[in-house]
Amino acid sequence: MGDELSVTVRREHGIVIAEVTGDMDLSTAAPLREHLFGLADSGQPVIVDLNRITFIDSAGLGVLIGVARRADEHGGSLHAVCSRAQTRKLLWLTGVDRRIPLTATVDGALTLLRASRDAPG
Repeated sequence: MGDELSVTVRREHGIVIAEVTGDMDLSTAAPLREHLFGLADSGQPVIVDLNRITFIDSAGLGVLIGVARRADEHGGSLHAVCSRAQTRKLLWLTGVDRRIPLTATVDGALTLLRASRDAPG
């Protein structure tokens, strides 16, 4: 995906976990969107781990919102993981955290997803 961005994907109990490393900006938005859309098309829950991103701008935020919509359209969901205070604050200030559930750790996101699967309803 280029020197500025990489995505490592693994699967755990039917959940896709994508760890993003590098800059999420205008120059990396298109390939990142394409990659994450492919994961969202599976209909499985997707966790995007943002703990290794070094920068995120409005294009990166747009990718996250677009992937969340795409996941919803295919019967899945998108969850974000981020423990970095500056990035969490950006997600809060822009309202992204109201659209995409946010936890500090992958384990926290997995727990949240398991609880929602086990909830009566």
